[in-house]
Amino acid sequence: MSQNLVIVESPTKAKTIEKFLGKNYTVLSSQGHIRDIEGIGKNSIGIDFEDHYRPNYVIDAQKHQLLNTLRQEVKKADTVWLASDEDREGEAIAWHLQEVLDLPKEQSHRIVFHEITPTAIQEALLHPRQIDYNLVNAQQARRVIDRIVGFELSPVLWRKVATGLSAGRVQSVAVRLIVEREREIEEFKEQPQYRVTAEFIGKNKVNQDVVIQTELNHRFATQQQAKEFLDTCSQTQFSISQIQTKPAKRQPAPPFTTSSLQQEAARKLKFPVSKTMRLAQSLYEAGFITYMRTDSVNLSSLAIGTCKKEIIDEYGEKYSRTRQYKTVSKGAQEAHEAIRPTYMNQRQAGHSTDEKRLYELIWKRTLASQMADAETETTRVEITSPDTDYAFVAIGEVILFDGFMRVYIQSTDDENAESTTVLPHLDKGMKLDCNEYIATEQYTKAPLRYTEAALVKRMEELGIGRPSTYATIIDTIQSRKYAIKGSIPGEKRTISILQMRNGKLAIKQRSELYGHDTQKLIPTDLGRLTNDFLVKQFPDILSFDFTANEEASFDKVAAGKADWVKTVDTFYQKFHPAIQHIPSGKMASRTLGTDPVSGAPVLAKISKVGPCVQLGIADNGKPRFASLQPGQSIYTITLEQALELFKETKNKVLFLLGGKEVIYGNGKYGPYIKYGDQYLSIPKTTTVSDLTPTMVQAMLSEKADQALPIRQIGDFQIMRGRYGLYLKTHQGNYKLSKNCKIDELSIEACQAIIDNYKAPKKYARKHS
Repeated sequence: MSQNLVIVESPTKAKTIEKFLGKNYTVLSSQGHIRDIEGIGKNSIGIDFEDHYRPNYVIDAQKHQLLNTLRQEVKKADTVWLASDEDREGEAIAWHLQEVLDLPKEQSHRIVFHEITPTAIQEALLHPRQIDYNLVNAQQARRVIDRIVGFELSPVLWRKVATGLSAGRVQSVAVRLIVEREREIEEFKEQPQYRVTAEFIGKNKVNQDVVIQTELNHRFATQQQAKEFLDTCSQTQFSISQIQTKPAKRQPAPPFTTSSLQQEAARKLKFPVSKTMRLAQSLYEAGFITYMRTDSVNLSSLAIGTCKKEIIDEYGEKYSRTRQYKTVSKGAQEAHEAIRPTYMNQRQAGHSTDEKRLYELIWKRTLASQMADAETETTRVEITSPDTDYAFVAIGEVILFDGFMRVYIQSTDDENAESTTVLPHLDKGMKLDCNEYIATEQYTKAPLRYTEAALVKRMEELGIGRPSTYATIIDTIQSRKYAIKGSIPGEKRTISILQMRNGKLAIKQRSELYGHDTQKLIPTDLGRLTNDFLVKQFPDILSFDFTANEEASFDKVAAGKADWVKTVDTFYQKFHPAIQHIPSGKMASRTLGTDPVSGAPVLAKISKVGPCVQLGIADNGKPRFASLQPGQSIYTITLEQALELFKETKNKVLFLLGGKEVIYGNGKYGPYIKYGDQYLSIPKTTTVSDLTPTMVQAMLSEKADQALPIRQIGDFQIMRGRYGLYLKTHQGNYKLSKNCKIDELSIEACQAIIDNYKAPKKYARKHS
């Protein structure tokens, strides 16, 4: 029997697939990319501009041992099956494997599958193909352009904004969306208005008492207008002037694509986009769901058939309605399927609670997509009086047949709870009395900040990025501090409520919280400043249309309709000249005014340690700095607030702890407290007024714990540092990789880490 080697991307997938194949198959993992474009060095960025933008690929330093293992297994095998994922990234991985393993075409085959099941694997083995170089080239084009942008633009940001910044082609556009939405909110002028509601009572023709909750179809701009209307209401007779009843149908949402799964999991399960993708990847690799990176809503005929059987067996024939959805998103690949369970009769799957919750969401959405429409009846009632031009309106809905709603209801960004109001039997012309009229002061609403789900939806609408990139983009802009997912505390204000009962008007007041927001994407000062610079200097390249067109260009390369080198060159010939014409010098700081004591200017700016205020300039001695407090911004801070920060930079005794003074300071690197000879940084979300003896004691204990080794291995110590775990020895400190299993380290393994340690590269900041 011939020997077969199957190479997949992940170890988990390898274990799952190996269960389905016989003893003549060995399944190994490449653990992602086996090689990549070489790192940026002193004289190179890993791309040969003179040779058609040729990337210089190098083996990942962590993959040499793995590569040796793969080479040994290749020698034993008669056939090698390259079974990486079926997207562009997966096609590139297969190509890299073919290159580095020096696989002859007659010995190697490319196979793809949408689900990890015995049937799908066997079907893939029966229909192998060669590597699709159009997909490989599309991935190369994206990778090369992103490397060029990062290399040429990042040093400009270091020079103009702050040291250490980085820029990305798509991430910068995502930041722009968040910044522009925040400015829309800041510029929005709230307008007061009065919303009027009323509770009417009466008797219908069958002598039943009825109660109807209604709302006026008009808003009043002032309290006086609302008061005059209520006065009119108290002196007039209302009756039902119109009753409209309409049948309606609701259709189920299509099966999940990557973006719709990210959005719905965020709304219903409160999962960050990155968590959803991580859980979906795990479910896929375990064989529970189909491939999780797709923009298609198609279902296979087998999936539709199994859904139908499940629906009829559980709910009956009337709940079944097979349907095939059409994908409308840009660049969608119809050959792929939507995200669905591999076996519809498996109602629960997953190893963790969160995996099970996500699987249940996918199962319900898939099943509901093949169920009958929900049938409803909507009734709209208008209640009017000859003394006013406005009408009170009541809307009720009755669900006649629940259909797909028996299983699943899609949520929205507004997150209004699904509710059904049932109206009593009413008759046209019926006279009504009113128990109470209420006019409540409200304010027009500013645009909503983006949630992760809403940002994904907007990027998809604009054609920016692709399903496989959304999670990475959102993670990147947060990890680089261009935006944070946080909350706005809001402020209290007083609103008026006018209540008319039995002809008597009472005016009450109550406080409400406005401007409050939770778990939304909020731009930082760094994000704003970077965005303003990029939009000003690169208005075309950083535009939404240009970025979307680039995505379309990659799609053309993938379809074999465009040359990848020409695609890169077209971009570079527009991008590079724009870089060359950037004026020198830092972006201007915001001048707040002059210190009345010293006469020195006070500035708000971004420094290498973040947003701060500066007192004085270098030309006239050493300036003083103070970091901003939580909630403060260089765009809104006033001169008075800035001067107050400088007062706080002087040592200020907060209280005594254990007989020692706890001293507050605000220095170049932010707020801190001093306790004896110890210095502790204050968390960014904590203000000086929040500090208590209990909190400081906890901070001291945490610092003491961090100073202790996590594990002692002979003369070696595993320590927790500012940038992660490291190995402490008498020779020095050695950073440990994220994948290092510290519980399994031996003395020999520690020594091997030291012997093979390579110091992190220092990246050049200038194009030579």
